[in-house]
Amino acid sequence: MLGAIGLDDLQETVYRALVNLGAAEVPDLARRLSLPDSDTERALRRLEQHGLAAQSSGRTGRWVAAPPGVGLGALLTQQRHELDQAELAAALLAEEYRSEATAPAALDLVEVVTGASAIAQRFLQMQLGAAEEICGLVTGPPIAVASDENDEAEELATTRGVVYRLVFEREVLELPNAIGELAEALRRGERLRVADRVPTKLIVADRSLAMVPMTVHEGVEPTAIVVHASGLLDSLIGLFDSVWRDALPLRLGEGGQVVDEESGGPDSTDLEILSLLLAGMTDASVAKQLDLGLRTVQRRVKGLMELTEVTTRLQLGWHAYEKGWVART
Repeated sequence: MLGAIGLDDLQETVYRALVNLGAAEVPDLARRLSLPDSDTERALRRLEQHGLAAQSSGRTGRWVAAPPGVGLGALLTQQRHELDQAELAAALLAEEYRSEATAPAALDLVEVVTGASAIAQRFLQMQLGAAEEICGLVTGPPIAVASDENDEAEELATTRGVVYRLVFEREVLELPNAIGELAEALRRGERLRVADRVPTKLIVADRSLAMVPMTVHEGVEPTAIVVHASGLLDSLIGLFDSVWRDALPLRLGEGGQVVDEESGGPDSTDLEILSLLLAGMTDASVAKQLDLGLRTVQRRVKGLMELTEVTTRLQLGWHAYEKGWVART
């Protein structure tokens, strides 16, 4: 757990034991940990360099642990400072890269990534660098990224609170190990949907960066484009939103069977409310007509808007017609 601040497993083990004891001599500590005296003393010397242990001034050969709140707090502060400096250096290098580029505007818009290993690295970087959301369209078998590598990246990202929204093409569900991977994704809290057809593979990180694979030809290295903030990125985000809106929520039933359904879809009362609103009635008139409370009508309409992911009632009406929830009479 303390590897992030520069301690290896042995040093962490020795420090934890010393914290529990408060103070100890090398032979006693080594015997308690079943370690050679030389390894124990070497670890203590390293802890001393980190400010986590010190030799007792009152008793020769006795080591004392520094309070974790003080010792570890100082190391964490130093680590944060170094990360801030590294982030600043990265920003400066990115600025230098843009200023030295022969065509900065084009390079800022699109990058071309060639080779399976390079694509896999960028794909994983996008996930590990995301702060809020990863959106993805999944078709066919993986081209560059192994499933176990991707699962590890998703695990790390979701642990940090990143939300995943993924749409799978239906044929992907028939691939080997697909059910197990879907079960793991659902366990991590990812939101999954399925569609009969998905137009392309796509990943979008925080709606600020996207990657799309280009056509793969036999005998030719795979290539992908990374798209930065631009009208092209907006179009890709719009494509994802459209596919996501029309796809069906996916879950696993008993025995690992895939079930995709309109979970939380409109019930008969919702459909009556929609029909009356589309007929031009006000919320109050609908409530009176159906013998419902005004707030009940408004709450149900709001729920339908959240279900269809729209922001206006006009959009809700269009979506309801497209889904076949209502029809012209």
